[in-house]
Amino acid sequence: MLNKLLGLVGLVVLSFGVLADDWQQAASGLTGKSSNDKLAAIEAMLEFDDPRNAVALQGMLDAELYYVKADRQLVIATKSGRSFLLTDLQGESLGEVAKSKIKRITVNNRIRREIRSGLAMMALAGPDEDARFSAVRSLMANVEAEQLPLVEQRLVAETSAKVQDKLRELQAIILLENGDDAQRQSSAEFLGGRMDAPSRNALLRAQADEQNAEVLAAINESVARNQQLLKLNRAAENLYFGLSLGAVLLLAAVGLAITFGVMGVINMAHGEMIMLGAYTTYVVQQLMPGHIELSLVVAIPAAFLVSGAMGVLIERGIIRFLYGRPLETLLATFGLSLVLQQLVRSIFGPLNQAVITPQWLSGSLEINGVLALTYNRLYIIIFSFMVVAALWLLISKTFFGLQVRAVTQNRAMANAMGIRSSWVDAMTFGLGSGVAGIAGVALSQLTNVGPNLGQNYIIDSFMVVVFGGVGNLFGTVVAAMTLGVANKLAEPFTGAVLAKILVLVFIILFIQKRPRGMFALKGRMVED
Repeated sequence: MLNKLLGLVGLVVLSFGVLADDWQQAASGLTGKSSNDKLAAIEAMLEFDDPRNAVALQGMLDAELYYVKADRQLVIATKSGRSFLLTDLQGESLGEVAKSKIKRITVNNRIRREIRSGLAMMALAGPDEDARFSAVRSLMANVEAEQLPLVEQRLVAETSAKVQDKLRELQAIILLENGDDAQRQSSAEFLGGRMDAPSRNALLRAQADEQNAEVLAAINESVARNQQLLKLNRAAENLYFGLSLGAVLLLAAVGLAITFGVMGVINMAHGEMIMLGAYTTYVVQQLMPGHIELSLVVAIPAAFLVSGAMGVLIERGIIRFLYGRPLETLLATFGLSLVLQQLVRSIFGPLNQAVITPQWLSGSLEINGVLALTYNRLYIIIFSFMVVAALWLLISKTFFGLQVRAVTQNRAMANAMGIRSSWVDAMTFGLGSGVAGIAGVALSQLTNVGPNLGQNYIIDSFMVVVFGGVGNLFGTVVAAMTLGVANKLAEPFTGAVLAKILVLVFIILFIQKRPRGMFALKGRMVED
């Protein structure tokens, strides 16, 4: 009995050894010089259900798969100083060797496509639903008739409705190019309304080659439907970008609307308050290198305090001596903006600084194959309305807000009622500058952080404030969103530069008719 058991164990061990030798024999072609040898090796490796396939193929994509020159063994090599650390394809460490002892397995685009296809086929049988969905989409980028049996097999075994739907789409693409008349017609009808590029491209290829009249009619109908949906999705994408641009303009202009409305000061250094907020974000990230996800949350109050304190200093040190002299105020704040830019250059250097985007702001919300909403812009839209809501509550529901409104509507009467208008001016200027600093935090996630950051938004901020109505918070919101959406909707037809020019011309003509903007403030001082 013992001899039989030992013989059975020996047979199992021998069979595993044969399988291992077979896989190694198949993989040995990767060490060849010819691309055809490597492609044949990949095809032979995928015949085996071996975990080393994923390691080897991913290693080739990452340029980390090497072989040892002495015995042609495949290894994963990572650079460590002047030498390389080696591990075998099962994760066992093989020590450290010199570069001269190993040779990297090179790949070209054709091999990369085959590798990605192979990895996708392996991922189709994995436990993760998102990985399987991504695997199907990867296969759709490189469709081959040989994939059809695998797709049909996975359709039977697949439990996720989302993955099943994508598998059917892949099946339809394959059959549209390789099926009979009935299969091509049903596939064309199925692909109508599908926005992924492989589906749309497959229909266009079939439209050019199809000979059967009934199938061609189905293809034409699906192509027309896809074109219509494509236009709608492009318009939705432009609208989304317009709203995000409007949110940026709103954040940049809402602080200016407060200071301009209360004090009538043309603050040309407002853009530098935005810049200070962006640099504060950079500094906070440098102080919290291990907490990037949290650093942006910390940067919001920090930027408000830094820019707000600078605003109070500017008002107390310069602007309070220039009330009633708008030209001198404009020149003084313009000169101050140049000083602040040079100060930042002296501290941080003239080059742009890299602000890391947290993971929760990265990526996009994919609606379909054409329309995807990036998270950073989505969060900025939400954040801008939260800032405006907070400002509205502050101005309309607090005693400080009551004083601000009183000074805005009639400064002389407010002084007569005992309101310290000079204190209100300083705090309001600090509030507007602090909100500009918060805008800098948001802009650090969309654009480069450099000394000239604020100059890109100062003119747009003034346009928003004047168009909406000086000092009117609701008017600022409407103006920012209107200008942002109008700009982005016009760009596909006119180009970016001409779109800005048309918006500027529109504002000039509008101000000719309504000099106080869309929503002008009312009050004795304003009317005078």
